[in-house]
Amino acid sequence: MKNNKIWLVSATVFVSLLLVVIIMAAVMRYASTTLLERDAEHTALFWAEFVGGSVRDLDTLLMQGELTDRAHEDLKRFQRVQEVFRFKMFNREGHTVLVSDDLDNPADSQPTKSSIGHGNDNVRNMVLGGNNVILLERNPVNANRPAVYSEAYVPIRRDGQIIGVVEVYVDQADRTARIERAFTLVAGALFILLSAIGLIIGLIILRRIELERLADERMRYLAHHDALSGLLNRMSFNEALHEAVWRHEAGGPVFSVLCIDLDHFKEVNDTLGHGAGDEVLRQVGERLRSLVRHGDRVARLGGDEFAILQTGVAAIDDVSTLAERVVELLARPYDLGTDTIHCNGSVGAAVFGVDGTTEEDLMHKADLALYRSKAAGRGTFSFYDEELDKQLEARRMLTSELRTAIGTEQFTLHYQPQFAPDGTTLKGYEALLRWKHPTLGAQMPDQFIPLAEDTGLIDPLGRWVLRTACAQAALWPDELSVAVNLSAAQFQQGDLVEVVARTLDASGLAAHRLELEITESMLMNNTQLVTQTLARLAAMGVQIAMDDFGTGYSSMAYLWRFPFDKLKIDRSFTAHLASDPKVNLIVKSIISLAHSLDIRVNAEGVENASQLEILRTHKCDEIQGYLLGRPVPDDQLVHLRSTAAVTCDAAALQAMDGSAPA
Repeated sequence: MKNNKIWLVSATVFVSLLLVVIIMAAVMRYASTTLLERDAEHTALFWAEFVGGSVRDLDTLLMQGELTDRAHEDLKRFQRVQEVFRFKMFNREGHTVLVSDDLDNPADSQPTKSSIGHGNDNVRNMVLGGNNVILLERNPVNANRPAVYSEAYVPIRRDGQIIGVVEVYVDQADRTARIERAFTLVAGALFILLSAIGLIIGLIILRRIELERLADERMRYLAHHDALSGLLNRMSFNEALHEAVWRHEAGGPVFSVLCIDLDHFKEVNDTLGHGAGDEVLRQVGERLRSLVRHGDRVARLGGDEFAILQTGVAAIDDVSTLAERVVELLARPYDLGTDTIHCNGSVGAAVFGVDGTTEEDLMHKADLALYRSKAAGRGTFSFYDEELDKQLEARRMLTSELRTAIGTEQFTLHYQPQFAPDGTTLKGYEALLRWKHPTLGAQMPDQFIPLAEDTGLIDPLGRWVLRTACAQAALWPDELSVAVNLSAAQFQQGDLVEVVARTLDASGLAAHRLELEITESMLMNNTQLVTQTLARLAAMGVQIAMDDFGTGYSSMAYLWRFPFDKLKIDRSFTAHLASDPKVNLIVKSIISLAHSLDIRVNAEGVENASQLEILRTHKCDEIQGYLLGRPVPDDQLVHLRSTAAVTCDAAALQAMDGSAPA
């Protein structure tokens, strides 16, 4: 294609130059002829005027056809003036009366009569009418004449009247040579200039053709490759996978697919920016490309997802070896110039003919294997597992049913009471979500809350919980509060404060009666957003509690950076409170520290009287657990029963010690 365009441009330039040469030659010919004719006319007019005013007895010659001696003498003297080498004289009737050739032979001074223009009536009429006629001759037949000359017919006037006509032969060979030399120089310079312009235009056109070719190649490249990493894109990878399947079915080698995903890549973008993330992706592409053999294919499927098509798999160990090398290579530090970061990769592998028999099935199985790697702790590789496939299918079904169940009667709230240390004074309740699945039965929060968070359903579900809890709590006695757990996703939406405000306004619940519980893990991400949101909620009068304090990444910095009203000691501490002195000391320290910061403390998971007594001794503010009450629906809450039914004296608590339900 490129060669065809080059030939076309070359031919166009050549033809254009050829046309220019032809046109220039024609213009030069025309210009030369015009100049010579004008020069001949000027010379003839000058000669005629000179002869008309200088030759004696000219009237006698032209009027009577008689050449006198005086006229002969004068004409002989004027026979060659300037470039005139011959002349003829005609009378008014257009007949010849003298030819200069005869001046040297007096005997022939009476020539045979002929008419002007050799019988051309138009020429005769024009000249006799007073006009000048110029005839240019080139390369005449008569060898005695110049190579270029003009025949100029000019009227001879006397007192304003035409008395005859003279035909002057002007030698223009030398002038023609000079004109042609001048024109040749001009034409040569013009030709060189035009050739240079043509060459420049040709080069510009060729450059544009080259740029178009490069652009076409770039477009074709981008149509099959990822612009950032230079690897194949998803479309090209699918084509390569289709070809591998076709080759295998035709008796070709076994192949496998490795799906690769970077671990915690989002944190790179969030903390260092997308420029750093792009550089990591580029380096990942280089590393993966360096691992594969000839015939293998590497692709970036999108985001931080990559894939390898491994051909020529002779044994399962071939796949394991490549997967291990991928994990090892991606675990190496990434040099970003000013920063060095770590970003591991997880790998899932599936073998064609073993795990899947179609392109779609094989990719699906490799994705499932990748999910298995991430579930196993990331930074590792896994093969497809059929049992995992069943679990994920069940998870997908449960996700679909969860989406349908939101806002229906399948979801209800149960409330667990929170008491003062005396075990009798009710302070409020914690709202706990329950899902009554139509076929699976009761589903506990730890079964569906993580699923809702992973699938983005936690926000609508959390809003439903907040609305329902506030609406029901508004009907309780004014001294009772309600605690609602928040998810990190609800902070990410950016409108949590507005949602809480609208909910309180719609339900009529006082702000100080609503307690929002967050976990420490929420504080680790988007700290500024969480801080600002909590500060605005606290300014509204809403109570803020840290749930599960003492687990995970507990930090004392959280206690002064965030406006907490309450700490909730995790049930894992409460469970060992009576049996482990170290735990007892830790709990005592937490309560003392919180009180010094004017923060109340709630102890979860209290299941026996010994735990309750120790917490009383440490001056814990609130007690929550099966010892004092299980979560129940709104219509079975403790404050609805008689006082006798909810009073727990010391003897009753002692009797229940060690017998709390699981």
